[in-house]
Formats: sequence, structure tokens, C-alpha cells
Amino acid sequence: MELIQIILLAVVQGLTEFLPISSSAHLILAPRLFGYADQGLAFDLAVHLGTLLAVVLYFRHTLWSVTKDWFASLPPSGRTTPDSRLGWYIILATLPVMAVGVLIKDLVETSLRSPLVIAATTIGFGALLLWADKGFRHRRRLEAMNLGHALTVGAAQALALVPGTSRSGITMTAALMLGYSREAAARFSFLLAIPTILASVVWVGKDLIGSAEPARWSELGLGVLFSFLAALTTIHLFLRHIERMGMAPFAWYRFALGALILFMVYR
Repeated sequence: MELIQIILLAVVQGLTEFLPISSSAHLILAPRLFGYADQGLAFDLAVHLGTLLAVVLYFRHTLWSVTKDWFASLPPSGRTTPDSRLGWYIILATLPVMAVGVLIKDLVETSLRSPLVIAATTIGFGALLLWADKGFRHRRRLEAMNLGHALTVGAAQALALVPGTSRSGITMTAALMLGYSREAAARFSFLLAIPTILASVVWVGKDLIGSAEPARWSELGLGVLFSFLAALTTIHLFLRHIERMGMAPFAWYRFALGALILFMVYR
């Protein structure tokens, strides 16, 4: 891979993993748009690892508090706090996507990577995001999260296995429809990304361990670095401005992206 290709794909992953615009769609389409050969699963794994490191670093204080209180909530102590409950909600909300992922793994890696599927999900879930942002009151804070809401957001996350849906987009959409503020929806989505991306990295990584293809360590290392930097910047700026900006710009971007995909398919 050329250096510019590495930087481009890593930055695309870092930007789009946490924006509600679908990282998988961009990683599938970018090579076609710029004339690159497919970057392969190993590089996809590397840039996902970079985004995982970024979200863990950004939420390190929250994660420490949640992890500490979660362990304290286990028997025999059983001490319950808001952070321990949040830890349980993150775990339980991750289960649907893991279960569905195991069932439809082969389908996701083949038929569902079609440009037409990506265009449909990009536009359709963009419209749903816009409706969730404009059609509901957003008053709940993250502290109001409960088991039913966590499972609803987790079930919505399973839809993100279809390329073009956007993991962050669909989880934020579900949270907004439940009445959470934009910032609270984004924070829960980002925290939920940690076990989800980790599971994805482990799942894909085990398939690569026995691969005969030699690892290109310098390319993979640069992919981790640039996706990490892009993701860390994106998380910070998104959380800082999302309450004022709203989701409409991302919905309209999705409409334009879907139209571009259809143009590329039928031109």
C-alpha cells in the first residue's frame, strides 16, 4: 500500500467510526472511488484497533470508575451504584450484536457488501436519524439509562452489521427516539463501541492468525496510528458541538453519499 492510501483509509476509519455516517460503507467504497485494490481484512483490523484505543483513552476516567464499581457490584459485596449499573447496561447491550454477528457473519462478508445495499441503508437510516433528531424531545441524561433502554439500543446496534447502517448512527438514533439528549446518546454509543469493536477485532483476528499471507507490519502500524489520531479528534469535537449542531448535517451527508453510490453503480 502507498503511504497516501494508508493515511486516507486510516483517517476515513477514524472519522467515520464515531460519526453517524457508516465507517464500513466508507472503507468499502473508498478503494473503489480512488482506484485502490481492496486493503484486506488485516488493515481493516488495524484501523479498527486504532479507533478502539482512541475511545478507551478518551473515556479512561469513566471506564475506570465503571469497571471498579462493576466488580464491586458482584457477589458477595453486591454494592450497586450508577456506574455499576452503566457497566451492566453496556455489557447487556452488546449481546444482541454479538449473537446476530455469529449467525450472519458469512452473509455480512459477501452479499451485504453490495453497493446497492450500502446505498439503501445509507439513505434509509439517514432519514431515520433525521426523524429521531427532529421528531422527539431530548431531555434524558445518561444517568436515566435503564435496562429496557439499554437493550433497545443494543438491539438497534445489531442492524449495524449491514454495511451502510452505521453503528454509531443507529445507536444514537435509538437513544434519541427514547428521549435522550444528543450528548447522552453519543456518550452511550461511544461507550458501547468499546466491547463491540473489541469483539470485532478478536473475531476477525482469529481468522487471520492461521492466514498464510505475510503481515505488513509497517502498514498496519501506520494504520493504527492515523486512525487513532483521527478518532480521538473526532470524539472530542463531536461531543463538544453535537448539542448545538444536531444530527441534520450528518443525515444530509448520508443522502448525498447514497446518491453518489447510486450514480457510481448506474453511470
